[in-house]
Amino acid sequence: MSEHIEAATAELRPLLEDFILWAPEHAPGGDPTLVGPAVLWHRLVASDDVGRWTRDQLRAVLLEQVPQVVEHRAAAEGMLPALGAYLRFLDATGRLSPGSDPLEALLAELDALEDDFLAAVDAAAPGRGAGADEDEDGYDDEDAGEAGEADDDVGDDDLGEAGSGLGDFEPFADEIAELPAIRLRSDAELAEAARRAPLIAQARDLALWVGTGRKLGEKTLLSDDELADAMRTLGLADPKRLWNLWNLAVDLEFLVPEGEDAVSAGSDVADWPFDDDDDTLDVWMAGLRSIDYGDPELDDEDLTVALSGLTRALLIRLLLAGGSRALPGLRDELGAAAAECDDLGLDAWAAAGDPLAPVLSWLTGYGMVTVEGDPEEGTVTLTPLGTEGLVHLLEDEDIEVDARPAVDVMSALDLLVCSADLPEEEADREFAAWLALRSPAEAAAELLSAAAVDESDALVRVQAASLVGTLGEAAVPAWREALARPSLRPYAVTHLAQLGAEGAPRPTRADTHWLILDMWTIAHELGRTEFLSSLHDIGPVPALLGLLDTIWKVRHPHLERLLEAIAATHENPRVVKAARRALVRARAGE
Repeated sequence: MSEHIEAATAELRPLLEDFILWAPEHAPGGDPTLVGPAVLWHRLVASDDVGRWTRDQLRAVLLEQVPQVVEHRAAAEGMLPALGAYLRFLDATGRLSPGSDPLEALLAELDALEDDFLAAVDAAAPGRGAGADEDEDGYDDEDAGEAGEADDDVGDDDLGEAGSGLGDFEPFADEIAELPAIRLRSDAELAEAARRAPLIAQARDLALWVGTGRKLGEKTLLSDDELADAMRTLGLADPKRLWNLWNLAVDLEFLVPEGEDAVSAGSDVADWPFDDDDDTLDVWMAGLRSIDYGDPELDDEDLTVALSGLTRALLIRLLLAGGSRALPGLRDELGAAAAECDDLGLDAWAAAGDPLAPVLSWLTGYGMVTVEGDPEEGTVTLTPLGTEGLVHLLEDEDIEVDARPAVDVMSALDLLVCSADLPEEEADREFAAWLALRSPAEAAAELLSAAAVDESDALVRVQAASLVGTLGEAAVPAWREALARPSLRPYAVTHLAQLGAEGAPRPTRADTHWLILDMWTIAHELGRTEFLSSLHDIGPVPALLGLLDTIWKVRHPHLERLLEAIAATHENPRVVKAARRALVRARAGE
């Protein structure tokens, strides 16, 4: 099977290279690399013609073959839109062969297959891994892994799914959930670190070397002479490194397709590093999955596959160790993990010489780790940028991770948002640490300003008012300023009255009604039971009827939604009728 995979990979390589360059402009938002397993299996078992696709082939490939090589639910969900984009690419470039079903029919079949495909992926998950039995077609799981993770000249993840096996995060989910809060640095600090990432500068230089409208070859992207010139320009000795940089430049959109057979440098490539922090971090995040290019690439494809995911495996172990590990122990642990994940792991580890050398080279080049001391005996440490990136990778795979801004860079809004998900005692500790860095008067002003940013966020508003309420007299100036903000005035007049502030206005019926609507809003977001309980808290039915007769006058951002919910959920017909009448009056703006 291995030789068939190698032949199919070689045949598909130019086509997939063109697709990856085509996709950012014509199918933005997806990950074109996820199409690899489906395209490879189509060629292996469904059609000798890579351009001929039928609905029956789609069904066979997606339901019988691909589920065996897709490890992550997120990758499975992303594969169908990627495959749809690939089919549109074939059609748009004249590569959809005669005898194929119409594009519209193929795309409709993809939509129809979605539930069955995801169910097949979920069903296949327990049977994966080293030592699994051969399937009914005679292909064992090792062969399936080769098909799903086949290597090519432009990066490991063009045909396969990165991060499986050795680099799978899921087995560490429980340990990650038990970690103390992971503290993240400010965007300004992270952006400054991203600007210094050498790999992004090299990707920029490669894109500038490419220039405008450089024609691509049919067999390889660059001719031998072009490849040699590019390597001289960038000071590289290894062609594999150049192709990884080429992939990174595509990921960063430093290289963009120009028609069907050419590529150009992006319009703003020469401006890197960018001045704007948000733009800088957007670029860095766009290339985050390039960490998989750090995995060792060996002459033997099977050995390369055995070490696939090594970069991720190193990162997750650094996180679990608090951010830093001595290299000797880490190297031994990763070697053992490689042997456990793949029968060829030990052979691959030995053949690689120092398997961590390319891993550390790429991660330091992308600004994610530092290495102190001897490369063999020293210590490797996650940088703030590396921690930020790893948290994003974990969240992308729906792995729970407690990540918060560091207290010294935490804004008032950050505090309010993260505290909403914390137990009361922990939220109190977070507030105390944040408050220790500013005066009570400053804290009050910051919290109330944050609460006014989004008038529709009742929970943040209630949290802010509760925290500021603990600050006593020091908060009076901030409460007085809040009187001018409609969403905060009800809280301000209430607290100023409680504090006996001189000249404080008295709460009005409208103020009280606003507070009730905020309470209902929060309860409604918690669910039907909590919402009904909040309605019953008003008192007997006559009290609720009286309230509905006047509360519609309050211009609360959630008024209409809440009245609709009362009409839909309350068990008393009189209340339902009153809610509907109030809704009509609110919409009419009487």
